[in-house]
Amino acid sequence: MSEQNAASIVLGFPSYREAARRLAFAADIDYADVEIHRFPDGESLVRLPPELPQSVIFCCSLDQPNDKLVEMELAAVTALELGAQRLTLVAPYLCYMRQDVAFHPGEAVSQRIIGELLARRFDTLITVDPHLHRTSDLRQAVPVRRAVALSAAPVMATQLASRSDAPLLIGPDAESAQWVSAIAAPGGLAYGVARKRRFGDRSVQVELPDLDYAGRPVVLVDDVVSTGHTLLAAARQLRARGAESVSALVTHALFVGDAQDRLLEAGVEEIRSTDSVCHSSNKIHLAGLLASTLADA
Repeated sequence: MSEQNAASIVLGFPSYREAARRLAFAADIDYADVEIHRFPDGESLVRLPPELPQSVIFCCSLDQPNDKLVEMELAAVTALELGAQRLTLVAPYLCYMRQDVAFHPGEAVSQRIIGELLARRFDTLITVDPHLHRTSDLRQAVPVRRAVALSAAPVMATQLASRSDAPLLIGPDAESAQWVSAIAAPGGLAYGVARKRRFGDRSVQVELPDLDYAGRPVVLVDDVVSTGHTLLAAARQLRARGAESVSALVTHALFVGDAQDRLLEAGVEEIRSTDSVCHSSNKIHLAGLLASTLADA
């Protein structure tokens, strides 16, 4: 362990403990648990190691974020009180990034509010494929000293390289074009991009690109899957148009409710996701990608 790494520690929250341990191992940094006790009334007691080095790296995915944000605030303030001088947040999935403007009068602009909350305590934020729309830079959303937005495309491309059937990749919407092309490029895979119209949280219309799908293995790639309706609509069309097989490759596997079961019932044979969010479909670990950014934390 280097002298710099010896002056750091990774602290993992209960909901993301195994992935946090993998990060600490990959970065060759000491690890300890954040202990959390939930009282019957819903309040949380947060406990950190009583002695901390100068640099503290909190690792927690911020899916299902409301309780986690409170516990993160309690932990960050406590770390500073215990003598930590630099706080880094590794949040492979970053919450509340979609609402970047008030679409109707009176709406909270959650991206700005949560971003400012995190920036009050943390010097560095490291995340993966944040779901930014009109915001061009992560630091605009979360005004920390150092904001790092990594792409899962390289590790997803590596995952596809192990396949021998050269699948056709399909992205869900126009915004995914650059991302899908980056995943396809290393293996020289063909790809296309669908058109999507969203009518509500659970109502989506998908128009596949005009390609020949008959007899071809197809991989649907998406950065965030929540209700799964986009992939569901695409999978049904691909099956109807004769695709040999349909699978899915996902960065952030939120899979609300029975979303995964409905995709499998619609003919999606396999779902592979990164461990940015803990889920049974996790097949791709991000520890190595995340650890490469910690040297400057």
